[in-house]
Amino acid sequence: MSTPDSPPQGRIAQIRSAYKITKRSDRTIGLRLLAWFLVTGGLVFALGWLLGGSGSLLGIVFMSLLALLTGILAALIVFGRRAEKAAYSQVEGQVGAGAGALGMLKRGWKVDQAVAFTKSQDVVHRVVGPPGIVLVGEGNANRVRNLLTVERKKTARIVGEEVPISTIVVGRDTDKGEVPLPKLVATIRKSKRALKPAQITPIINKLKALDAMRPQAPIPRGPVPTSAKGSRKMMQGR
Repeated sequence: MSTPDSPPQGRIAQIRSAYKITKRSDRTIGLRLLAWFLVTGGLVFALGWLLGGSGSLLGIVFMSLLALLTGILAALIVFGRRAEKAAYSQVEGQVGAGAGALGMLKRGWKVDQAVAFTKSQDVVHRVVGPPGIVLVGEGNANRVRNLLTVERKKTARIVGEEVPISTIVVGRDTDKGEVPLPKLVATIRKSKRALKPAQITPIINKLKALDAMRPQAPIPRGPVPTSAKGSRKMMQGR
């Protein structure tokens, strides 16, 4: 039985699973976390000592606890980032990886998976949010670019030319403008704001008419949302 002060078993299992996944691609993760813990905690303790924390036993105990907690927090933040990176590397290049990453866009964003696709499993996902409409393509770069061009024209006819429509190709060839999977969500979030919340709903309603005229494509859900989201929750103590 677990005591009221013990962390939920689900969180412990989550941390253990994330560590195993990270360990596969980062053999030095344990040493990295230990180094961050010791260095950060040591700096905090040293700073407290210099500022007068050594004047009493209570001060030493307080600074020791503060150093311990700060070191643990630093290690958890680093672990969360490394675990998220490892989760992306596990699924990068697989069908549905882009759709899985886009699932991390929550409030203020509307994500529609596989609004356009080919028999070769090239797909285009659509994101509607403050930057306007973002069409995200994954698959063969050349085929995806053609698919994005067609989908962009279809979308513009429905929502009007005044609505900003941008395109992103998921891939590693940054020289050709491709966006790596780990940077996909951040790239979209950092896009220039062009729409107010009140303008987004009418656009979504217009796009529903376009979606009603085409078939749905089943897209596998990759492990990116679960792993990355779990890492972030762990960092935030939730």
